Amino acid sequence: MVDLDYDYLIKLLALGDSGVGKTTFLYRYTDSKFNRKFTTTVGIDFREKRVVYTGTGADGTSEKNFRVHLQLWDTAGQERFRSLTTAFFRDAMGFLLMFDLTNQQSFLNVRNWMSQLQANAYCDNPDVVLVGTKADLKDTRNVNARHARELADRYGIPYFETSAVTGVNVESAVTTLLNLVMERMEQSTYGAHGSEPNGSPTASHEVEEAPIRRWCSC
Repeated sequence: MVDLDYDYLIKLLALGDSGVGKTTFLYRYTDSKFNRKFTTTVGIDFREKRVVYTGTGADGTSEKNFRVHLQLWDTAGQERFRSLTTAFFRDAMGFLLMFDLTNQQSFLNVRNWMSQLQANAYCDNPDVVLVGTKADLKDTRNVNARHARELADRYGIPYFETSAVTGVNVESAVTTLLNLVMERMEQSTYGAHGSEPNGSPTASHEVEEAPIRRWCSC
């Protein structure tokens, strides 16, 4: 029997090129383990976890703990599954956009994934966290940390360097995304003000891309 004893069902989507480590990242988050035996995801899969979020109560000022059931959707990164993957964008409430720190091309493709998100998500400025994976492979790293942070700043989204092997920053990345999603919901429900969606709006002037819009009315 499915346990329905929760306050919110939140759907988060992991996306990025094939092989960047989406499946092992999600497994580390839900099971606190690293599994080397995963094969390439075909189509869509998902994992689940229960967490507690401390948010704003019905009066708009007091704090209250909410039971959240997280569904973490794992998408195939191959081009042949792209139409299936994008079909899930509109149902997701937040996105973990991943690239491999040892694979420069997967980082360059982040811009393409962001364009697809803006075109297919619930609005043109969805809640996104940029995630660099395989941070434990320091000897084969191929993406400069400054360049990654600059790109995240240009989009106005948080950035984490993570490792499914060691677990570093895995929970922090997901928790940050969940907080963004829940804060957006609270703003919609209670008309809260003062916090920017998608993290700090700081931007780098060295990246030659137009910044995305900071808010939408969806």
